[in-house]
Amino acid sequence: MAHNKVIYGLYNDEEDLLRAVKVAKDKHLEIMDVYTPFPVHGLDPILGLSESRLHIAGFVYGMLGTLTAFLGMTWIFTKDWPVIFGGKPYWSVPAFIPITFELTVLFASIGMVVTFYLVSGLGPGVVNNYLDPRITDDKFCIAFDEHDLDAGSAGSFFKETGASEVHEKTL
Repeated sequence: MAHNKVIYGLYNDEEDLLRAVKVAKDKHLEIMDVYTPFPVHGLDPILGLSESRLHIAGFVYGMLGTLTAFLGMTWIFTKDWPVIFGGKPYWSVPAFIPITFELTVLFASIGMVVTFYLVSGLGPGVVNNYLDPRITDDKFCIAFDEHDLDAGSAGSFFKETGASEVHEKTL
């Protein structure tokens, strides 16, 4: 298992973090990751991150739920158990709408949660390394791989950008 040494700086404010990320991008420094306790507006475009495609997966799962409900009820009410309810025909589309809607929402929500956990590397039994426990509480962090930024230039970068603390950690 390869051990990576990470140099990271902690910031007290999201505005300081945004300024530091802009400085790092202007200096063409390779940022390993940025950690924040809550979403910081404007950070994604600065980092060059694209929009999530999770909504596409949600649409596919929703359509799978719609087809499952509609085709299942069609088979049940026309082939397996054809019973006339209150004078309605065997294949009554308006009667299928509530169950179709519910299965669409169910498949989309469960599918998106499972997809998110798989893509994010989360789930039962997964142990993820973390840099600093305060990142999830009140600190903002920029992390660099040791190979991309040595300790001396990292220290000057973090001092220049107003980091409150600078640390090194082996993951």
